[in-house]
Amino acid sequence: MLINREVILAKTEVTYNTDPVPVAANDAVLVEGVNWSPEGARMQGRNAVRASLGKLQQVFGGTLRAVSFDCELKGSGTAGTAPEIGVLLRACGFGETIVASTSVTYAPVSTGIESCTIYYYQDGRLTTLTGCRGTVSFSMEAGGIAKASFNFVGHSATPSDAAIVTGTYDSTVPPTLKGASFTIDSFAAIIGNLSFDMGITLATPPNISASDGYGDVQITMRDVSGSIDPEDELVATEAFEANWRNGTSMALATGVIGSTAGNRFAISMPAVYYREITQGDRDGIRTNDLTFGAAESTTDDEVSIAFT
Repeated sequence: MLINREVILAKTEVTYNTDPVPVAANDAVLVEGVNWSPEGARMQGRNAVRASLGKLQQVFGGTLRAVSFDCELKGSGTAGTAPEIGVLLRACGFGETIVASTSVTYAPVSTGIESCTIYYYQDGRLTTLTGCRGTVSFSMEAGGIAKASFNFVGHSATPSDAAIVTGTYDSTVPPTLKGASFTIDSFAAIIGNLSFDMGITLATPPNISASDGYGDVQITMRDVSGSIDPEDELVATEAFEANWRNGTSMALATGVIGSTAGNRFAISMPAVYYREITQGDRDGIRTNDLTFGAAESTTDDEVSIAFT
C-alpha cells in the first residue's frame, strides 16, 4: 500500500455517531502526513491460578481510533464561504459564523460542540470513524504556509477493503506568511514564528451499552497557549519581562494574511499573558522566546480566526 495514495473525507454529523456518508465530490479535505492509532485499546488479562505458570490468552475489550493529519490554512476562494477545513474546526470546539459574501469566523464554543464522520481511504482500504471530536494546533513561520494540525478520536469498526476515491479539492493556493502586520501589547513586534494550541482535553468515558465499550467522545476543557519569538527591545520601547512579571493582559493580532478576497485570514486574541520568557538568537539578533496563555476577555473569545 502506498502512503501517497490516501484520501480523507470529513462531514459534520447531524446526530452524534451517526454516519452522514461523506462523498468525494463534496467532502474531501486536502491533508498531509496522515497517521492513525488505536485510542484506549483494552486488552483484558485472565489471571487464573492453574498448575501451569503460563498465561491464558487476553481478551479484546474494545477500542476507539485516533487519526491525525495537517492541513493548509487557506480560504475557500470565495468570501463568505466556509474553507475546506471548516468542518474539522467545528469538531474541535469552534463555532462558525458566516456573513454572506464577506467573512467566515471561527471562535471557541462551550456548548453545542459538533462532531464529524471521517472516511480514511488507504490505497484500497477504508477506515470509517464516527462521532469524531478532536484537538488542533496552529503553526506559522515567516515566508511559509500556515498549518493546522488535527488529531481526532472517534468510534471505528474493523477496516474493510474499498477502492480509493478521487477527492474533489478546493483549488485555492494558500497565502504565505509575508506582508502582514503583527502586534502584541499594541507594539509592532518583529517575529519569525507564531504558534498556538487550543489545549483541548478530550474525554472518552466508558459505556457498557456501546459496541466498543465507549460513550460519546467529549471536549471537556481547553487551555489556549502559544509562543512567539520577537526581536528584543529596550525596556523603554517594549517591556517584555515587566509584562511577564506583572501578569499584563495584552491583545495579540496578526493583521490580514493574504491579499486576495476569499483567501485571506487574520488571527486575534484579546487577552494573552506571558507564561515564560527566555533569551534566543536569530542570525545573531537577540530575541525573546515567549510562551503565552490566551484567556477569555468575555466568554468563549480566547481566539478568533476570520477568513475574508
